Amino acid sequence: MVLTLAVTVAVGAVLVMRAGPPSEQDLLGRAGLLGKRELLIGVKDDQPGLEFRDQGTGQYTGFDIDIAYRVAADLGFRRSEVRFLSIESEDRSKMQARTDDGRFVTVDLVVATYSITREREELDLVSFSAPYLYTEQSVVTPVGHPPVNTLDDLRGKPVCTLATATSQSPMANAGIQVVSKQRITECFTALRRGEVDAVETDAAILAGFVAADPTHLRHHDIGLDRQEAYGINTGGNVALRDLVNLALYRSLHDP
Repeated sequence: MVLTLAVTVAVGAVLVMRAGPPSEQDLLGRAGLLGKRELLIGVKDDQPGLEFRDQGTGQYTGFDIDIAYRVAADLGFRRSEVRFLSIESEDRSKMQARTDDGRFVTVDLVVATYSITREREELDLVSFSAPYLYTEQSVVTPVGHPPVNTLDDLRGKPVCTLATATSQSPMANAGIQVVSKQRITECFTALRRGEVDAVETDAAILAGFVAADPTHLRHHDIGLDRQEAYGINTGGNVALRDLVNLALYRSLHDP
């Protein structure tokens, strides 16, 4: 009887141990990262201060790039083992980025000013990490434009934003003529040509353009209550999402 009791206790202990949370090594295996030699990350390439690619050197810089490198390091990848690929807004939910020769490639992560929304989370290839940056929608106009305090101040006027941006609905509700572009740089080209009165999207994105050209551009706070929370898309890979969350937690709390 004593022997039976001892075996029962031992088996129970093993079951409890197995039922506990997975180790990082377990998660790396489940995420498909063990033995992987290169981490592919889809990023924007035309947002100064956040994600910008120097056309001369091909080097990516910005806050999102720093976040991507930090997460990659926690996943066990050196900088030389991280490959950034440019991704358009509409392709972030598909995990599809483009190579320099125009081919589509499936990436492991998307770190591309991607706001977390319920609608996006319901898509098959979208699994967001915890937020790593909070911002809000705002407006940029040419210097000399009358103050813009709310979207109603732009009612009836052509305003440019990204085609899949969360700003589309608030702008339409305010009676704005929404002009959609695939790239935010296209919006600023339209603004400089006088084809639109303003550019509307996340303040974190717009701030970089204003910082680069403060003589000609003016940033307006339009007082919207809604916050935009940027997350990293792991393409439905739940184990990878958990590892990314662990990396983000460490980046915030580990001295």
